[in-house]
Amino acid sequence: MMENYKHTTVLLDEAVNGLNIRPDGIYIDGTFGRGGHSRLILSRLGAEGRLLAIDRDPQAIAVAQTIDDPRFSIVHGPFSQLAEYVGERNLTGKIDGILLDLGVSSPQLDDAERGFSFMRDGPLDMRMDPTRGQSAAEWLQTAEEDDIAWVIKTFGEERFGKRIARAIVERNRIQPMTRTKELAEVIAAAMPVKDKHKHPATRTFQAVRIWVNSELGGDRAGAKKLAQRAGPGRAAVDH
Repeated sequence: MMENYKHTTVLLDEAVNGLNIRPDGIYIDGTFGRGGHSRLILSRLGAEGRLLAIDRDPQAIAVAQTIDDPRFSIVHGPFSQLAEYVGERNLTGKIDGILLDLGVSSPQLDDAERGFSFMRDGPLDMRMDPTRGQSAAEWLQTAEEDDIAWVIKTFGEERFGKRIARAIVERNRIQPMTRTKELAEVIAAAMPVKDKHKHPATRTFQAVRIWVNSELGGDRAGAKKLAQRAGPGRAAVDH
């Protein structure tokens, strides 16, 4: 069930201004979220303009379906398939601007049941779309220690990645972790040095989230494809 979480879109005007919106243009909001960018784009479009939005999060899709506007359409899926969505709608080469707001949104962080935050105990999930793919718990229970260490060091830039990976594997061998609090505690205990200004689990949670959702693989790859299909002189905004 979706709770009534509010989401304030950061740098809303700045991001949309970067699109240089034309009233009759065709635009893409690659990460709908809670619709802040999409609503502002729609307010600047004329009757002939069009906006296609995409999101993996079922909660975001539910919000998008409340927008009753013939110029607006929403797709439930990953941004990495955006080039295909464009082709299916005969929009190849016709896109005037693309807006991306990659990463995790405040409603996702605030909802403990989504498993993104080490500050709130909840299921160790971290998926943008909870209906698809492996959860963070499932991946951590099946991945090799070296692979976990690589992910933590590569996507979290955590210098104690090997030590943390070893602690995760050892803990899962004894009793598989299923809660965010459990993972945060294992990480904290494995850290030989603590940063006074940052929670010890910050970098590892970031890394696992990126890996589980293929954020820097799928989304960046999709952005490159779409930029090629958008045509010369088109605007792509990566916010």
